[in-house]
Amino acid sequence: MPEKSAPEIELIRAAYAAFNARDIDAALALMTPDVAWPKAFKGGFVRGTEEVRAYWTQQWSEINPHVEPIAFYPEDAGQVLVEVHQVVHDLTGAVLADEHVGHRYTIEHGLIQTLEICPPPLSGH
Repeated sequence: MPEKSAPEIELIRAAYAAFNARDIDAALALMTPDVAWPKAFKGGFVRGTEEVRAYWTQQWSEINPHVEPIAFYPEDAGQVLVEVHQVVHDLTGAVLADEHVGHRYTIEHGLIQTLEICPPPLSGH
């Protein structure tokens, strides 16, 4: 793993930890004010930290997702592809999804600018 990518990877790790802890303020502090974030279960994007806050608040009232980064693949132009193990439960605890997905982050000025959902990297799973 290239040394130069360490701050970006720590930033992304902190974002997953905050998301999984449902600490919206800590997660939003890691994003640019005009962040573009995918509405994974609805389609489309929200833009800006307040729209992300509203989206997550609604999402967590309907489902209980947990996302764990497995591997990080630094790319060009401030992008990092992350292999993620995503487990989504409904509010009664039943598993709705248990899968590996790819999350491609674009980092600007040390903050998360965009997240795109993509196929997971081929890591032998």
